Amino acid sequence: MKRILHITAAAVITSLFASFAAVAQTYPAKPVRVVIPWPPGGSNDVVGRLVLQKLSNWMGQQFVVDNRPGASGSIGSDVVAKAAPDGYTIMIHSTTHLGNAHLYKKLPYDTLKDFAGVALLTAQPGVLTVHPSLPAKSVKEFIALAKARPGQILYSSSGNGSAPHLQMALLISMTGINITHVPYKGGVPQVAALVSGESQASFATISTVVAHIRNGKLRPLGVGSAKPSKALPGVPTISDSGVRGYEMAPWIGVYAPAGTPKPIIDRLNAEINKALAQPDIVQKLENQALDPSPSTAEEFNARIKTDYEKYGKLVKLTGAKIE
Repeated sequence: MKRILHITAAAVITSLFASFAAVAQTYPAKPVRVVIPWPPGGSNDVVGRLVLQKLSNWMGQQFVVDNRPGASGSIGSDVVAKAAPDGYTIMIHSTTHLGNAHLYKKLPYDTLKDFAGVALLTAQPGVLTVHPSLPAKSVKEFIALAKARPGQILYSSSGNGSAPHLQMALLISMTGINITHVPYKGGVPQVAALVSGESQASFATISTVVAHIRNGKLRPLGVGSAKPSKALPGVPTISDSGVRGYEMAPWIGVYAPAGTPKPIIDRLNAEINKALAQPDIVQKLENQALDPSPSTAEEFNARIKTDYEKYGKLVKLTGAKIE
C-alpha cells in the first residue's frame, strides 16, 4: 500500500512540474501588468520602461506599466502582494521596499513572505557629496573635520529612513562622527539644499547630483558602492578611502507575488538579464549613472534577505519611524 502511495505522490509531483514547464513555454499568453509604485519619470519608472520594451518585443506580449505611487511605494506593493501568482502581475521597486518593512508600524503585507524576487535591474550607487565651502576634499578629511566640529555639519537627506539617510547613518556608525541630520521631502529639495549651502553634506544618488558635480557646484568625496562609478571617474569608494568594509548601494529590482511558478520566474529572469546585456540599454542606463546588475533569481533573493537585515539595523539605529 505504501509503495502505491509513494508512486502516486511521485506521479503527481512529476505531473505538476510538467504542467509548470508547459505554462512557462507558452508564457506570456496575454499582456502582463507591471506595477511601479512610484510616479512616472523617476528612476524606477525609467529603468522599468527601458527593459520592459525589450521584453514586449521578444516575448510577443505587452508589459503594461501601472504606476501606483503613494506611501513610499507601499500602496503599489499591496496591489502586487494580493495579485494572483500567475506571472501576469509583477512589480518594479527599489530597496525602499525593504526599508518600509522597518519604518512603518504596520503594513498590509509581509515584505519577505508575500513576494518572490525575480531579478535585479540596476544598482543606484550613492555618493558622499559636500558643498564647496566645506574644507574637505576627501573622505578622510571629511571625517577629521566632522570630529573637530561635532554636531556642526548639517547633512540633508530625502526624508527619515530614506536611502540617503541610511547611507549616511551607516557611515556615522562606522566612523563615530557626529553630524546633524536635516530631512527634506524628496530628493529634489535634498539636493537643492546642498547646492545652495543650506546643508554642507549629503549622501545622494549619483544621478541626482552628477550634473552639479560636473559644473563645480558640488564636490564628490566617495561612492558608497563596492566599486567606483563610471559616471564619476577618479572618485574612489568610501571603503578604499579608509572606511574599510563600507558598502551600501540601493538597487531596483523585479518582484512577483509569492507562489509564482519557478519556471515563469526563471523565464522572466533570463529575458531581463538578456535585456540588461544589450549595448543600447547599458549605454542609456550608464548615462543616468545607473549600473546594470544582472543576477539569477536565487542571487537576488539572497540579496533581499541580506539587505532586509541591514536596513533593519540602520532604521533601528536612526530611530526613524512612519506611523
